[in-house]
Amino acid sequence: MADGGFFQDSTVTRRMEGALMVFQRLDGLWMIDRLGEAANDVSLVHDEPEGDDESASARAEDLATAIAREEVCGLTDEERRAFHARQLRKLADISRRYDRGYGHFTTRQNLQLNWIRLEDAPDALAALAEVDMHAIQTSGNCIRNVTADHYAGAAIDEIEDPRIWAEIVRQWSTLHPEFTFLPRKFKIAITGSPNDRAAVRVHDIGLRLWRNEQGEVGFEVIVGGGLGRTPMIGKTLREFLPKSELLAYLQATLRVYNRYGRRDNLYKARIKILVHEVGVEKMREEVEAEYAAMRDGALALPAETIEAIARQFAPPDLPARPAISGPVEAQRLIDPDFALWLKSNVAPHRVPGYAIVTASLKPAGAPPGDASATQMDGVADIAEAYSQAELRVSHEQNLIFPHVAVEDLPQVYRSLQTLGFAEANVGKITDIIACPGLDYCALANARSIPVAQRISDHFASLARQHDIGDLKIKISGCINACGHHHVGHIGILGVDKNGVELYQISLGGDVDFGRTAIGTILGPAVTADRVVEAVDELVGTYLDARQEGERFVDTYRRIGAQPFKERVYAAV
Repeated sequence: MADGGFFQDSTVTRRMEGALMVFQRLDGLWMIDRLGEAANDVSLVHDEPEGDDESASARAEDLATAIAREEVCGLTDEERRAFHARQLRKLADISRRYDRGYGHFTTRQNLQLNWIRLEDAPDALAALAEVDMHAIQTSGNCIRNVTADHYAGAAIDEIEDPRIWAEIVRQWSTLHPEFTFLPRKFKIAITGSPNDRAAVRVHDIGLRLWRNEQGEVGFEVIVGGGLGRTPMIGKTLREFLPKSELLAYLQATLRVYNRYGRRDNLYKARIKILVHEVGVEKMREEVEAEYAAMRDGALALPAETIEAIARQFAPPDLPARPAISGPVEAQRLIDPDFALWLKSNVAPHRVPGYAIVTASLKPAGAPPGDASATQMDGVADIAEAYSQAELRVSHEQNLIFPHVAVEDLPQVYRSLQTLGFAEANVGKITDIIACPGLDYCALANARSIPVAQRISDHFASLARQHDIGDLKIKISGCINACGHHHVGHIGILGVDKNGVELYQISLGGDVDFGRTAIGTILGPAVTADRVVEAVDELVGTYLDARQEGERFVDTYRRIGAQPFKERVYAAV
């Protein structure tokens, strides 16, 4: 960084415009200028021999905030929609040029590139800036990237598009000078649907849009959720918050956390610990007092500001298409795999004649969430041809086409088959969430990916998966819980004991709205070679005991842990 600091730089300013901080040319000239300086700094200090891949490589965790909605000025609505495919192609290009030709989509709805050489990092970041993407605030004790429902703007059950509010929060929180050194990292998630596809109750702050008895739409503000070493479900701080007051209330909450959050103990520094220790009533009292002092100030959101942001997320102009397609119904009858794909990977759209399609990044035996550069390019092609060039990344490590005409479903299915992303397993036992684990992460205690692959291979039969029904397995390689194991119907945590990788199993976790739960540990950890056998016994217990219409987690809640425990430990 050149002398003079960020705020004196002539090519970028951060100013108040209404309630939002607006950046001028952040993703363009300033980013490229600063990355050029970083490249020079790297070349001066990096003296490893050329071609020494092991010593010269550097992990670039959360390098790219994949398919993030960045501020794009001067573009038409059509160009903004097309930007998503362009961004994914750029990520594919970066993975080819600077990594090993693939990336890992994470539970933060980001893309992780794990093999960027240190001297290549400035060029890779400059390439991201070309398509208005960056890696700002993907690490550190700051407000991280804001996540939202991956069906946003298309879901049939949606009350209001949460992307509008995610963008407002992003603009407010990016490089916020008051919150760049919080006691610990801070994550915000937003949903606009009664069906929680954003896991809002296990975030530092969760925001749920809902309509009150007067017909007004506002936010339920949930605070103090989180997983990791001490998993907790968030508490409702405000039952109903008017939308225009969102930023003031967030700022008040962050100020209270910044003031009272623990800085003396890394393991007790998250806001969930503060809420737990002082109680939600005291937390509410402090936040409301702070909020009362600022609610009518500069952070109040005027209607024209909200409308301007909303225009960036205007729905595409979808031409009328038939709600029922003869060729689709004919293929459903003759192709059992296609029929299963329609059942599990296709969701209803708010516009008749259209559907939401999930591309499963979980083909049998593959690392969950991985995509090669070729596959990323192929997904971009499908998005441009059949989904208004729009893409989404789900926190379940899949890719979403939000606007597919029903009559185009067979073509999309065939295109996904070519890429290996047409597995009809969304929400099923092989749709596993898994962190990178010990294969990539310096914090991990055990491998995650090989365990997920073995489970996937064992349950590869689509007929068997659909007979089992909805069952969510989530795997983490350490207590930080990047694989969300605490809220898996079956959660698997890798631990290390005297150099041996063991796996602790928990049951009964869930993120569904109204049923959010932290899983309960079943018993002693099992060795790596027994994990698949243990999962098989859990599934067998469920199949023997389930009643009509019950999912795995429903049966567990009804009969309790003991039958599962007895059967697993008798076998392993």
